[in-house]
Amino acid sequence: MRLTGFLIALSGLAWPAFGSAQQAEPSAEPKPQTVTVTSTRDPVDKSYRKMIRGMERFEREHALAPQAQLRFHLLPRTPGVNMQGITLRVLGDHIAVPVQVGPDNTFVLPRNEQALREDAAVVANRKTTSMTWRAQVITPGLPPGTRRLGDLRLECLVGMEAGLVSNSSPLFGWISDALTSPEQVCNSPKGNFLFFNERPIFSVILQAGARSEILPFRMLYAGGEQSRDMLPFCDCQVLLDRTYYAPIWDRGWPDDTLVSFEYMDDAPAPAPAPVEVKP
Repeated sequence: MRLTGFLIALSGLAWPAFGSAQQAEPSAEPKPQTVTVTSTRDPVDKSYRKMIRGMERFEREHALAPQAQLRFHLLPRTPGVNMQGITLRVLGDHIAVPVQVGPDNTFVLPRNEQALREDAAVVANRKTTSMTWRAQVITPGLPPGTRRLGDLRLECLVGMEAGLVSNSSPLFGWISDALTSPEQVCNSPKGNFLFFNERPIFSVILQAGARSEILPFRMLYAGGEQSRDMLPFCDCQVLLDRTYYAPIWDRGWPDDTLVSFEYMDDAPAPAPAPVEVKP
């Protein structure tokens, strides 16, 4: 029943392997290089100024996840993209600053005043439409396989402030056109801010004290309404079975609410032992 229902909802789609998202230890900050840049920058690459604003938003809203640190996370968007050996640079008109990317494809963005003045871009050695970007806010010490709702709230605010969502067509409004600010997107059920898990999801469970709730199907798989033609316009394109919405707008769920998951590839529960009926 579990697998059949999922295949009906997502029939015909193929998913690539998706690696672990464990945090990497930060390394020493690389030294910037002063260069003359002659190539034309791709306007789709992430804005360095916006990403710095996202970092500043993290500091202002740190109370949502007081024990967490901020990293940024690169995820596959198109089929077959090689997520190994990714390099990043902050690229301005006269400066190039290398950015250390961890083996889990997360990174910390260094602050550089010259790059800010030059309105630099954060550029990867991949096609810009082949990856999606997210903020990563993870409180240490959580039970394995869980997230914290306050962390997700902060990920949304930072991600929207930093301009990380890379959906590319207004015809498929994954983020409603009427919602233009991080506050509006992250504080509205119409905000449709997608979160990604490491493995294909079967269900998502919220737990706050004695209160527990399983999220409805409409909050999984980007709402369960995406066709093959629509998927190229969503940054969930090859991660659809790992996506979910979280009720980050619902203050009835406190920041310490635990979000746990059941997975499509979990081993089935053992069958109950037969009951012997005595004559």
